[in-house]
Amino acid sequence: MSEFNYHHLRYFWAVAHDGNLTRAAERLNLSQSAVSVQIKQLEAQLGHALFERRGRQLVLTEAGRIALDHADAIFATGRELIGTLLEQGRSRQAIRIGALATLSRNFQMEFLRPILDRPDIEIILRSGTHADLLQGLGGLNFDVVLINQPPARDAVTPFVSHRLSEQPVSLVGTPERLCEQLSVFDLLATQPVILPTAETGIRIGFDAWTARHNIRPQIAAEVDDMAMMRLLAREGVGLAVLPPIVVQDELTSGRLVEAGRLPEIGETFFAVTMTRRFPNPILAQLLDGRAI
Repeated sequence: MSEFNYHHLRYFWAVAHDGNLTRAAERLNLSQSAVSVQIKQLEAQLGHALFERRGRQLVLTEAGRIALDHADAIFATGRELIGTLLEQGRSRQAIRIGALATLSRNFQMEFLRPILDRPDIEIILRSGTHADLLQGLGGLNFDVVLINQPPARDAVTPFVSHRLSEQPVSLVGTPERLCEQLSVFDLLATQPVILPTAETGIRIGFDAWTARHNIRPQIAAEVDDMAMMRLLAREGVGLAVLPPIVVQDELTSGRLVEAGRLPEIGETFFAVTMTRRFPNPILAQLLDGRAI
C-alpha cells in the first residue's frame, strides 16, 4: 500500500467540517477543482467514497464519517504535540449516543456504566425527540439511540432494535402521602396522581387499565419529562406513575416510597442501531448481543 497522504486527509477534513466544497476551497486558498482532485485521490486510496451529493449539499457516507472521526483524532493529536511536546493522554475513541429527552437518567447511566471509567473512550451524548433521533441515526450522526418504542424495520431504514430492559411501573410518593396502608385502587381513588403525557406508552397503558377498572384518577400534573415527575413526587404534589428505576436513589434513601406495582403496565427500553458495514466496536460492549 502506498504511503498515506495527509495533505489529502486535511483537505477532506476541511470540506467535511465546512459542508461546502467552494467555501472550504476558499478558506484553503485553493481552487475548487484542486481540492476535489485531492479528495478523489484520497477516496481512491481508501477504496471508498467519502461524500455523496444530495442536491447541492455534500453529505458524508458511512466511510466518510469514520474517516472524519480518525481525521479529528489525528489533527487533535498534532495540535497537542505542538502545544506541549509531551504525551499527556491516551488516544480516545468516540461513541455518539442519542437518547430520548424524556428517558430515565438512571437508566441511561446503567446503559453507559460498562464504559464510564474507560479513559480511552469519549462519550458524546445528545437528547432529542423520537423522530429526530431516528433521523440522526439514519444520517450516521449517532452510533446508537436509546428510546422506549422500537421503530419499524424496512429496506430503506434498516434499523436493528436491541431490547435492553423491561421495567414495571409503580405508584410512588412521599411517606406522608402513603402513611396509610391502602391498596393501589384506593390510592388512585383518593390521591392525586402525576402522569406522563398522553402519547407515551406508560400513559396509554395506565389510561386503558384505569378504564377497565372504572377508576377516574384525579390528575395533579401531566409531564413529558421523567426528571420533572421525580421532582414533583418528591415535593408531595401527588403519586407518580413511573418505573421505580427513575427514583431508585429516593427509594433507597426513604424520601419516596413505592406504594405498589400497577399490573399489566410497563416500559421497555431499546437501543437502536443501523445495519452498518463499519459498526463502532464499542457498541459490542454495551449491547451484549441483544438484537431482536
